Amino acid sequence: MRRFSRRGFLKNSALGASAALFTASPVSGLAGRWARQEKNTKRLITRRLGKTGIELPVVSMGVMRADNPALVRAALAAGMRHLDTAHGYMEGNNESMLGEVLKDYPRSSFVISTKVPPMDGASFLDTLDVSLRRLRMEYVDILYVHGPSTVSDVLDPAILDALRKAISSGRAKHVGVSTHKKEPDVLRWAAASGVYEVVLSSVNFRQDHYAEVRSAMAEAAGAGLGIIGMKTMAGGFYDRLRTRPINCKAALKWVLQDENLTTTIPGITSFEMLNENASVNEDITLTDEEKASLALAPAEGGLYCQGCGRCTALCGRRLPIPEIMRAYMYTYGYGTPRNARTLLRDMGAGADPCAGCTSCSATCPKGFPLRERIRDVSRLVDIPEEFLA
Repeated sequence: MRRFSRRGFLKNSALGASAALFTASPVSGLAGRWARQEKNTKRLITRRLGKTGIELPVVSMGVMRADNPALVRAALAAGMRHLDTAHGYMEGNNESMLGEVLKDYPRSSFVISTKVPPMDGASFLDTLDVSLRRLRMEYVDILYVHGPSTVSDVLDPAILDALRKAISSGRAKHVGVSTHKKEPDVLRWAAASGVYEVVLSSVNFRQDHYAEVRSAMAEAAGAGLGIIGMKTMAGGFYDRLRTRPINCKAALKWVLQDENLTTTIPGITSFEMLNENASVNEDITLTDEEKASLALAPAEGGLYCQGCGRCTALCGRRLPIPEIMRAYMYTYGYGTPRNARTLLRDMGAGADPCAGCTSCSATCPKGFPLRERIRDVSRLVDIPEEFLA
């Protein structure tokens, strides 16, 4: 078996370009100020989540990358009453952390969502039960089918029946679907299903197809669906070395100009991020400087893959390239290689899915160097856990 050493790995791996990606950041001194804040006294901008009747502030907390209970408590104190997690985040530890925190709060004081990937109906409900045990709850407010992008998955009769059973058994108040790609299609399929009540969709200023996404959101909202936005900051950085940050506050405000979007779930991992995102709950007005920062975004693709799928059709091995590119964004944009590794392992692409392929025919319309990025990030599959802590 090949031996790894932390020093050797960080020195020789391309991922070692930023060793900070593999180490936990220190807790900010802002923690004390947030922790002492018992009640948010400022007026928050809120919107209603479709026919669910749930009223939410326009910025909620994506908990996917958070492992600090004090940060969750601070978000709740700041008025971010909606917390978003998933069965697979941090290999289940994300839900467990939330369960430990939220046991001390009245159940009516927060709205929680979790996600379960598509699978047969019985397994779907069994997986939901595991999530509920981790969360220490009898029900979640929103249960999503996590990440389908084909009509057969979104409208799978077994999944739709499982969702109905989750509601009738009291394990979920409302049900929805999340999607990272083919957003307009998924929004329309969800609206036509007669079952889904919420759609969690990628939406950001870097989407070439944003006009179509916006049109589909309007149609879905008109049909009574609540719409929640994710990937609103398009990867957070324009470059792999994290030297050219996206103006994330401006990007967040930008998507919220569309009132069909009820709330957003940016991933929050520090008190600085919390402070910035919480301020958007009080004012979504884009300043001239913020507009200019988004307008001057570089033409190249950056780290955010739009999931168009053209590369997959050209790839001789039909690799799930958009998902691998999402893992690349998690690693370099978000600084969370553990989440990237979980995604890579779940898709079963292997540590070097391009091995033995002598002529790469896959190309990206945004100019991503696909083979280089696939080889770079796919090596995470074999990296021991302690190197990603």
